[in-house]
Amino acid sequence: MNRKRSAVLAGVALAGLAGAGAGAVVYQGRTGNPQQASTDAPTSTTAVVTSDVLRRQNVSGTLGRSGSFTVIAPGQGTLTWLPAVGAVVGRGKPAYEVDGKPVILLFGDRPPWRALQSGMTDGADVRQLEDNLRALGYGAGLTVDQHFSSATYWAIRRWQKDSGLAVTGTVPLGQVVFVAGAVRVSSAEMRAGSAVGPGQVVERATSEQRAITTNLTTGVLQWAHVGDPVVVTLPDDSKKTGTITSIGAVAQASTSSGGPGQNGGSNAQPTAPVVITLTGEVSGVLEDAQVQVGVTVTAHRGVLAVPVPALRALPHAAYEVLVVDGAQTRHVPVQVGIFDQVTGLVEVSGDGLAAGQRVAVPNEQS
Repeated sequence: MNRKRSAVLAGVALAGLAGAGAGAVVYQGRTGNPQQASTDAPTSTTAVVTSDVLRRQNVSGTLGRSGSFTVIAPGQGTLTWLPAVGAVVGRGKPAYEVDGKPVILLFGDRPPWRALQSGMTDGADVRQLEDNLRALGYGAGLTVDQHFSSATYWAIRRWQKDSGLAVTGTVPLGQVVFVAGAVRVSSAEMRAGSAVGPGQVVERATSEQRAITTNLTTGVLQWAHVGDPVVVTLPDDSKKTGTITSIGAVAQASTSSGGPGQNGGSNAQPTAPVVITLTGEVSGVLEDAQVQVGVTVTAHRGVLAVPVPALRALPHAAYEVLVVDGAQTRHVPVQVGIFDQVTGLVEVSGDGLAAGQRVAVPNEQS
């Protein structure tokens, strides 16, 4: 981006935020004959559009992962293997190993508390197991319910054979662990060779989903809601969209310590923790990287908008656009509204301006 365009963006952003155009630095057009086009720079044209123009406030956040999970041992023995930190463990894969035998990760919210076998009483843990057997491809003839049937027995045998486990048709306590979904190992709480017993935390994990955590002051929090879209600027200045997925309770700021610009001090505002889930994949960005999150604080829906460089400065902090209709051009004075830093559009209004018209825009120059 050249210096002229940078000045355009910065100047009009300030003007839009203030609700007026005073002090903005924009592409300087001719202010004489209103029917004569400027020849200050080579131009092209772009359409006047009807669009949503959003003003955002940037806050700092930390890129990490969503969710927090603990893998708790249901059985006992000697811990003989753990996956590496950063490894992703999916359904049907070993979460760790005890006495040389894999402990398989399955999906569910109920921890195992008994062996799963023929003759047992009905229960939600049976349904949870059968859900996983079906998801892993062993659901032929299996009814997913709370009853351990002969179909359950044979499905277990097929799964155990393919998984390299002892083929018994019974799932002994300690052979599987249940977690809400696929996990990414964030830390090992035990070392290989340690004795492990029921209830001990073997490892901690997150989900695979990239997420951002931030703390919003009450001044910004009033505009934020679960489900709201945000724009995230990564360290390489690329942008991603995201969604606010949780907002925690507001905590009162401490006033006992901290200097200017810190969370302490008499000017500190209460904040609330906010989690934002990113859309799509993020690669090449380190864990715990600092990012900027653009929270929408003003939204003007269905307004006329043009790219910022289409604005032409007039005396007395006024603006115009140059409407081009074939070989004919005319100067149309406009009022400037808010500026959208993401789309590069600025809200405009004025007599004789309509969606679909073409307006002149100076070409990029290096």
